[in-house]
Amino acid sequence: MRIKTIDPTKEKASDVYALMAGAVVPRPIAFASTVSLESHVNLSPFSFFNMFSSMPPILVFSPLRRMRDNTPKHTLENILAIREVVINIANYSIVEQMSLASTEYAPDIDEFTKSGLTPVASTLVRPPRVQEASVAFECKVNEVVPLGAAGGAGNLVICEVLLIHLDETILDESGRIDPYKLDAVARMGGDYYLRASSDAIFELPKPTRSKGMGIDHLPAFIRGSNLLTGNNLARLGNTQTIPSEEEVTAFRQHPLVAYTLNKYKNEPAILRRELEALSKKLLEDDQVPEAWKVLLLSGQVL
Repeated sequence: MRIKTIDPTKEKASDVYALMAGAVVPRPIAFASTVSLESHVNLSPFSFFNMFSSMPPILVFSPLRRMRDNTPKHTLENILAIREVVINIANYSIVEQMSLASTEYAPDIDEFTKSGLTPVASTLVRPPRVQEASVAFECKVNEVVPLGAAGGAGNLVICEVLLIHLDETILDESGRIDPYKLDAVARMGGDYYLRASSDAIFELPKPTRSKGMGIDHLPAFIRGSNLLTGNNLARLGNTQTIPSEEEVTAFRQHPLVAYTLNKYKNEPAILRRELEALSKKLLEDDQVPEAWKVLLLSGQVL
């Protein structure tokens, strides 16, 4: 690695933005609909967005002051006047319409019309929600916290969720949101986005479900492997116990293990490398107990 250190106070706001937006990724997108005092509807996406509490349910997003002329965005002006917002969650099927809605039209131009999206009357707040969005949160604005006065300064909009609207087709059998059905999009740096689907989604067991032994308690020959990555070691360290000697011995009969042991029985260095490679593949296939046994077998090779 070659580290470059940057002092943001000595850089242009646009350059600092580009660096941060390129590094803090992927970012969820708040597709926010608001209304002005004159009843003009505004619809705009913001990727400085996340959830910060579940009880009360709190969402926070941040419209930046424009860097070119230090003016506030229409969404911020609307929220300061009418403290209500609907935060829609856009998915891949409407990502280009969402992007089009980010165009800086005049305050009296309706981005619903420009983007071809359908406004639906909300239940408790004045701004409409997006019919095509799989999830929409009706919110009241509890507080707006200015983070600065210069162009590029954010404004934390702290929103309390009053109602949640869900497309039932994105739910799994237990009533939870299925990430594959949601097909969400996230913001990267520049013109890049991320589609949260297919191979981009993966499962990782939470360490809070059990107290793993930690990488520091792995056998030294495993910690010193030149093949296993930090992620591989962490997966092993997330387990509580090491397989017994009897379990390891019995695993010698596994067809692939038996084949490897027999093929390289006279070449210990190659055998150990092949067993480590097999354990790595098992770890990446989420077969952790099997990976443990193969690794322990590799440790028996002199």
